[in-house]
Amino acid sequence: MPLENEGEDWRMLDAQYISPRSVAEAVEALKGGGKDAMVLAGGTDLLVQARTGLRDPRLYVDLKRIPDLMALDISSKGLHLGASVPAAQIFENEDMKALYPGLTEAVDLIGSTQIQGRATVGGNLCNGSPAADTVPSLLVLEAICVIAGSEGERRVPASEFTTGPGETVLRPGEFLVRIEIPAPSKGAADAYLRFIPRTEMDIAVVGAAVSLTLDSSGCCEAASVALGAVAPTAILVEGAASALIGSTLDEAALERAGSAAYEAAQPIDDKRGTAEYRRRVASVLTQRSARMAAERARGRN
Repeated sequence: MPLENEGEDWRMLDAQYISPRSVAEAVEALKGGGKDAMVLAGGTDLLVQARTGLRDPRLYVDLKRIPDLMALDISSKGLHLGASVPAAQIFENEDMKALYPGLTEAVDLIGSTQIQGRATVGGNLCNGSPAADTVPSLLVLEAICVIAGSEGERRVPASEFTTGPGETVLRPGEFLVRIEIPAPSKGAADAYLRFIPRTEMDIAVVGAAVSLTLDSSGCCEAASVALGAVAPTAILVEGAASALIGSTLDEAALERAGSAAYEAAQPIDDKRGTAEYRRRVASVLTQRSARMAAERARGRN
């Protein structure tokens, strides 16, 4: 697929493109292409990186025509989300909104309406950005990543998938097939909030996801809290979760959770905010996300 754009300083003259129809075909294509082959799930990050010279694939392996990767299945056991399902399809799914509202909110924050027609949760995760919006939600929902490669399939918790900025556990020739999330229990709900400098289409200064399970009296039986954009990877904040468990989500418990988030955050100073500012935002968003998740959970008992 020779590509050229006259008048600009980028070219992909010898790159080839293939569109396999099965996981096995994709595995073989990546094996044959070696280090010069890269997968194309949505392309909203990869094509920009290729244009700017950050990456130089010689073979693009498009995963959009593989049924397993384009499937969005919700059953009594939970969610099986293909790595190449477009963000727009996820956000428009009423079952997703009802069962996984926080994750669905995070998906809706990926780029513009046009980008969401191609962008994927799989790509958002595999890009390895510390500020990826969907990753904190995947962490609190205890998502499992199913990975395919020449040695077969393996399963990795989403909490272990990203190892550093732009880095993941994916080995050469491997790709993400799907994300599996358990069905929410009775009285469980999640929420996600982020703060950005502009009103839309910007990278998170801080993102906070919370998942809660409340009993019939409104007491928190289980909780999980995750932060994005405040460390080299998204992080689970066990101290914040512990502050919520056993409480009725009163202000004192929320403040303790916020303080734990403040302490766990290890952001950097950059043009979008100082480290101290981002720690304070992490505290505020944790409390707000917990309130949202609690309100939703009360409606499920």
